[in-house]
Amino acid sequence: MAYALPDDALFLGLDSSTQSLKATVLDANLSIVASEQINFDSELPHYKTKDGVYRDSSDNSRIVSPTLMWVEALDLLLEKLKSKVDFGRVAAISGSGQQHGSVYWRKGSNAILASLNVKEPLVSQLADAFSTKESPIWMDSSTTVQCREIEEAVGGALELSKLTGSRAYERFTGPQIRKLFQTQEEIYHNTERISLVSSFMASLLIGGYASIDETDAAGMNLMDIKERIWSKVVLEVTAPGLEEKLGKLAPSHTVAGPIAPYFVDKFQFKSSCLVIHWSGDNPNSLAGLTLNTPGDLAISLGTSDTIFGITSEPRPSLEGHVFPNPVDPKSYMVMLVYKNASLTREDVRNRCAKGSWDVFNTYLESTPHLNGGKLGFYYKEHEILPPMPGIN
Repeated sequence: MAYALPDDALFLGLDSSTQSLKATVLDANLSIVASEQINFDSELPHYKTKDGVYRDSSDNSRIVSPTLMWVEALDLLLEKLKSKVDFGRVAAISGSGQQHGSVYWRKGSNAILASLNVKEPLVSQLADAFSTKESPIWMDSSTTVQCREIEEAVGGALELSKLTGSRAYERFTGPQIRKLFQTQEEIYHNTERISLVSSFMASLLIGGYASIDETDAAGMNLMDIKERIWSKVVLEVTAPGLEEKLGKLAPSHTVAGPIAPYFVDKFQFKSSCLVIHWSGDNPNSLAGLTLNTPGDLAISLGTSDTIFGITSEPRPSLEGHVFPNPVDPKSYMVMLVYKNASLTREDVRNRCAKGSWDVFNTYLESTPHLNGGKLGFYYKEHEILPPMPGIN
């Protein structure tokens, strides 16, 4: 069915990343109309995060973020943006979420989502909606035991990679869910739905549980990448009753639902505004850069550094990842990820250049070319590729 758009239609894109929540509004010509962001550390200081996360002082491999911080950030971001944008012109909303972060909804929370009250902020209404209030994120590396257990149960790391697109990685959602089941079984059984950051944010916007999209699901060690369905083999070895908690998968480009009445009443969105399923930040980078030919490659330097491209015939191995292409069902996305990226570069800047990139650049320009043949690699965090311990 064709959907006629008004000539003045706007489109809202959101990015729920490690350190901030960003918004960009585009018109029909893809020109930027407005943008805003919420920095978690500086604008939501009561959560006491550093770089948007909590690091466990007794276990430096455990890194999580407070789920409610993301909830509060959405209300605050839209509040800031409404002075710049007529939300009544927004025809559709979608977004990207940091990959591998997971959210655990307590039993009964779908009913809470469906009855949000415009007179109260989201954060107070959802204060008791989560079975655990801390979301493990992509920086977490505390599930090595669970990774090996899952790999062994399906016939080894390579077999798991052939099935799901990746060997078991500590940050992937499957091992994280298995750890929760093994160490906090009561919390696991009290969980009604498990979302990724992408489907979690979409759920807030539609006032109900949004599906996990097929591309982001490939970063969980739980989906058969060729069939784009949950792998019953891996689900069974991860935790009991898991498929019901994950819900159905959906293609990235499909509609999650109309925007919830809460946002219509509070921010004057039209009730016809559609929420499109969100995906992960890396797949959305591939889509945004319009990579469309096998052999195309892109490099992204961010909180994590990534190299990704397109292939028509994936060959899953013991290194790297294979995801379904979010915009072309006939091809795949391949990717390498490095954890020690912008945060590590910023740490070197802070330690050696007085916290200033200008000072850093001055030092760099005064150093002889090639630095006398000396080359440095910095590992502040436990590295993914190659696997290396972090050194603080």
